[in-house]
Amino acid sequence: MPRVSVIVVTWNGRGLLERFLPSVLASDYPDLEIVVADNASTDGTAEWLAEAHPDVTVMRHAENALFARGNNLAVPHATGDLLCFLNNDVEVPAGWLGPLVAAFDNPGVAAVQPKLLQHGDRGQFEYAGASGGFLDAFGYPFTRGRLFDTLEPDRGQYDDARDVFWATGAALVVRRAAFEAAGGFDESFGMHMEEIDLCWRLQRAGWRVRVEPASEAYHLGGASLPQGSPRKMYFNVRNGLVMLAKNLPAPAFRRVLAARRAFDAAAAARALAAGRRDEAAAIRRAWRDARERINAVTPPRPGERVVLPPYRRSVVVDYFLRGRRRFSDLPEEGWRDAGWRDAEE
Repeated sequence: MPRVSVIVVTWNGRGLLERFLPSVLASDYPDLEIVVADNASTDGTAEWLAEAHPDVTVMRHAENALFARGNNLAVPHATGDLLCFLNNDVEVPAGWLGPLVAAFDNPGVAAVQPKLLQHGDRGQFEYAGASGGFLDAFGYPFTRGRLFDTLEPDRGQYDDARDVFWATGAALVVRRAAFEAAGGFDESFGMHMEEIDLCWRLQRAGWRVRVEPASEAYHLGGASLPQGSPRKMYFNVRNGLVMLAKNLPAPAFRRVLAARRAFDAAAAARALAAGRRDEAAAIRRAWRDARERINAVTPPRPGERVVLPPYRRSVVVDYFLRGRRRFSDLPEEGWRDAGWRDAEE
């Protein structure tokens, strides 16, 4: 049984820790440590943990290092062979870790997530990860159980354990050796999209990413940035563009960038038409800042392993123009490989 280190990044989230950390402490996994990475909280988080849960390791950062750097800084202080990055607003049942750890019996697996359900409605998939994530040809993420803002009820339709393109950072277990070899989370991302970028880089290194729905976790969501926040939109657009530049060959990236410009311009126009001026401005700022960052990244070099997004069509077109609202509605011919759509061993 490998040792598991659960790492929880928090910033002024004492109330969330008081509510959700007890479920993590009640996990029945026999070799578990919990590390809380405190991003310079001013709400008494560290003092409360020292008094209420002295067995929890607390790493106090000098500043708010956000999600990516906050986790990276905590990893050297964790002792597990498996690292579990868990949001501070996630509740887990006692047996959640066993099925996730079992997935690593396959030596080719680097990362795995549980089935992620809404905390307030456990019969509904949760936005951040549902039952495993994918990318379309233009870098837009979606999951088994969620296309854009449409969340499916969980009726067991995605209960097969299988390879996915990315696993949610809300509850992500990673093989430590693979995480460190990949360089950890890209700290320039700050927050949002960093787990997708990590999973893409792991696959480029030859690893597999999985979902194990025999394990469940219940996510409150929106604790850092609420859905619909212009700042969330900014991070998602900026980091998504940089991620594409990092992981696609340069010629493919240039083609995708031209299409993304049109898609994101349409999204900004749609936000303006709906009176969401801050959201439209966030998209424009994201593009401005992404250009500078893109110039500093190195795309895959000739001869390096290339991994392309598994859905070769536009999920934007499928959803907004063709009315496809469920993962199962996406056409089979849209997938590069039938194994991405259907269950595989």
